[in-house]
Formats: sequence, structure tokens, C-alpha cells
Amino acid sequence: MKLLGMDFLDISNHFSEDELMVQKTAREFVDNEIMPEIDHYFHEGTFPGHLVKQFGDLGLLGLNLPEKYGCAGMSHIAYGLVCQELERCDSGIRSFVSVQGSLVMYPIYAYGNEEQKMKYLPKLASGEYIGCFGLTEPDYGSNPGGMVTRAKKTDGGYILNGAKMWITNGTIADIAIVWAKTDDDVVRGFIVDTDSEGFSAPEMKNKWSLKASITSELIFEDVFVPEENLLPNIEGLKGPLGCLTQARYGIGWGTIGSAMAVFDASVKYTTERIQFDKPIAGNQLIQEKLAWMFSEITKGQLLALHVGKNKDAGTLRHQQISMLKKNNCWVARECAKLAREMHGANGISGEYPIMRHLMNIESVYTYEGTNEMHTLVLGHDITGIPAYR
Repeated sequence: MKLLGMDFLDISNHFSEDELMVQKTAREFVDNEIMPEIDHYFHEGTFPGHLVKQFGDLGLLGLNLPEKYGCAGMSHIAYGLVCQELERCDSGIRSFVSVQGSLVMYPIYAYGNEEQKMKYLPKLASGEYIGCFGLTEPDYGSNPGGMVTRAKKTDGGYILNGAKMWITNGTIADIAIVWAKTDDDVVRGFIVDTDSEGFSAPEMKNKWSLKASITSELIFEDVFVPEENLLPNIEGLKGPLGCLTQARYGIGWGTIGSAMAVFDASVKYTTERIQFDKPIAGNQLIQEKLAWMFSEITKGQLLALHVGKNKDAGTLRHQQISMLKKNNCWVARECAKLAREMHGANGISGEYPIMRHLMNIESVYTYEGTNEMHTLVLGHDITGIPAYR
């Protein structure tokens, strides 16, 4: 079995048969079930919620978590290939799966007790439950340690007050993983049932990006969270940051899928578009752009693959994830810009996927750590000197 899509360096032999089968399954599902309708959902600004159960049936939710909890128990590389195929369609679709698996299921698996794992993970894996992740606040994005959401101890649990902003899936979520400071100023994680009194999640409208994804604000007004919903096995910012490492890994693969989509569209368009009696792909300037995209996407594939190998081997450092996220988001962004140029005026038309990917990548370039923040993570690793302030 061969890797589907771009494979200039013949890297198929670096993937297992199971991983290649996962990619094939995800690719066929995307091409048959999502691609034909994604433009409709993007233009309408709605999320195709009927896909959630199908994601669960295919085992795509929490795919790299153990079978014991209703998950597929696949490798991190298999999960990366799924993210690539989903974002080849649309970043908003990949975002749903990333949040569900990396930001909701992962913290329950990594930081929860056995009772919490058995209660929530199978329902999240099947798509019966939808989750969201509350860390970013209106005034604290790149500096999550400044959060003002508080969890005050009370009889039998905690009282939550505060707000979170830019939360994927918030309005449709059944549970929220919420990070808040307790009375002793320690960041703790909580599983919050969204039907709790005092909880609300208004959807954020008027977006020009990730329009096929739901983005929300989370508001907590004296929300009671029982003691048993505290994630017991983590304290401090290393909890949410550990979750973000998982999500950024998926983004590093997913953005290469977005770049592949605009590359494929550009090759098709430029070989079919006739100007001055020949395809515009016969012009040197067009070929230079295509060759640059082709080369950078190939390098991005290799980076994602090697980081995935490290993750599966247990040797991964979070700084490697920063390089992956920083590089591959940049590659996808630049590819989308070049694709728009090559499509000329048609590049802004909804008849082509270019502007949708270009608008989406502006969000992906920013969320889960901006390009600048990941640059500083690498600078810190190189010099030993933190320069975040």
C-alpha cells in the first residue's frame, strides 16, 4: 500500500500498513462525504454536525488513545495522517477532531482518574458527547498564566466564575475542560457539564475564518462543579500546556493537508487555464511558484513524520512541536497566498477553494500559540535565555 497524494520522496515505506489504511479510510470519507458540501457550510457559517457520529463510527475521535476507553489505539502518526486529510478539506473540520481528541479526551486520559476516564472517554470517542476546552480568556491569550477565571472551594466542590474566549465547539458541547485558578492561585482543570446552572456559551458570529466551525465564548456565573469533576493528577500551567502540545502536533500535520489542497488546485488551474495560446503553467514564473510549494510541502511532510516518530517512541520534546507548528503553518499560509496569485481574479471566487483555505489558515497560524511565541520557544531552546517578556 502506498501513501495517497503527494509523495515525491517515496516515504510510503516509513508508514505501517495500518497507518496507510487509516489514511485511505479518512481520505475516502473526506472526498465522498465532506468535500461535496463543505463550501455550503462555510458560506452559511454553520458546522456540519451530522458528521460527529460518523467521526465516532470511523474511530477518528481520540484515535491515538487506548482501546480500553472505546478508542482506536492507533499510533500518533496515524492520527497525524487523519488530521492531514481532514484539513485538506477544511481547517474547521480538523479543528473539531483536534479539540475533541487532543484538548478534551487527552486531559481526561492523562490527568483524570479511572472513574472519569470510564465515564467520559467512551462517549466522547463515539461522538455521543461533544467537548470543548476553556483556557484562553478575553484579556489573556499568549499569557494564559494571567487568567482571571476563579474556582472557589465550597462544600462538595468548587464555584466557577469568569469567562473564556475563542472556544471551538463551545455552543454545542456537552462538557467543557476548564482551567481556572483555585483559592491558592494554582491552575487546576475541571470537567464542567454544560447544562450546569450559570453556564452559558454564546456563539461568536461575524467571523471571516473557520466559518464551518463553531467558535464560542464560555461564561461562568457561580457555576457549581462537584469535587469528583476536578482533574486530580495535574496542577499548574503544565496541565493545559500539555494538552496544547497534543493539539499543536495535529495542527502540524493538518496544515500540510491545507497546503496540499491549494497546491493541487493550482496545478489543475494553471495547466487548464489558456492565455496567449498556451497553458499558463508553461510560464517560468508559474513553475517557480509551483516548485517552491512542492518543495516546502515535501519538507513539511518530512518534519511531521519525524516528529511523529519521536512522539511514538516517547522521545519527543515540546520544542520540536513548536518547530512543527511554526514551520508548517507558515508553509500553508505562503502556499495559499501563492495559489491565490496563480488563480488571478478567480482566486477570490467561491468556485475555487483558495480563499477558504487562505482565510482559515489566518486563524490556524494564530491559535494554539502564535508564530511569534513558537519562535521564542525555539530561541529559548537555542540560547537558554527566555525572551517572552
